[in-house]
Amino acid sequence: MALELKKLNCTIAEKKILNDFSLTIEEGQTHVIMGPNGTGKSTLSHIIMGDPIYKLDSGDILFNNESILSLSPDQRANKGLFLSFQNPLSIEGVSNSEFLRTALAEKTGSKVGLFDFVKQMDQAMDDLKMDEKMLHRSINKGFSGGEKKKNEILQIKLLKPSFIILDEIDSGLDVDSLKIVGDNLKRYQKENPKVSILIITHYPRILDYIKPDFVHMMVHGKIVKTGNITLAKDIEQNGYRLNDVSENDINE
Repeated sequence: MALELKKLNCTIAEKKILNDFSLTIEEGQTHVIMGPNGTGKSTLSHIIMGDPIYKLDSGDILFNNESILSLSPDQRANKGLFLSFQNPLSIEGVSNSEFLRTALAEKTGSKVGLFDFVKQMDQAMDDLKMDEKMLHRSINKGFSGGEKKKNEILQIKLLKPSFIILDEIDSGLDVDSLKIVGDNLKRYQKENPKVSILIITHYPRILDYIKPDFVHMMVHGKIVKTGNITLAKDIEQNGYRLNDVSENDINE
């Protein structure tokens, strides 16, 4: 299996955020998590990546059958985990090209040749319809919402992770940008069939491009319902209908 989340519990400011959260994602599968605001979806993504701000009370995370709890975020990234942030940070003074070339060298363990790097960057930026000037701009500095999300996909195309977490990748995207992002993700998945994807979203628009194997509804820090894309469409049309979710569903 690619990723196994085993009874994760997380409390922040005395509030239970993750409540015995468990999920197994096999190699090559695409899973979607949908849920109301404040139910722990983004916290889950940070926990998986080892963000030191978020501490687990209990539980385990296995990646390719190996516990990664003791690994730092960069070590997890080097193993193939990648998080596309809901609100990507801006880093002034570090250009996109500097960042990506350094990240590639860290991942491969060897210096990346300039010619090969520029060739890869040019192709990836062309695929994403990104202005080549963005290559030399500080990371996300002054970028629009759509440009930031494209920049996340640019990192995926260059760093080639094996497990991708997309935290509301479709937020802030207009119709054209959504199509570009969706098409590039679909192509990446087709070219790398063993790659697993976890999509965290409120709206199933991105699912027009990336077809999920499973859709999960998350409430109060745990999964209470699982289905296929029909569940995502039902949530979009009718909301989460929390009155239909019993205390037993949440606490069992």
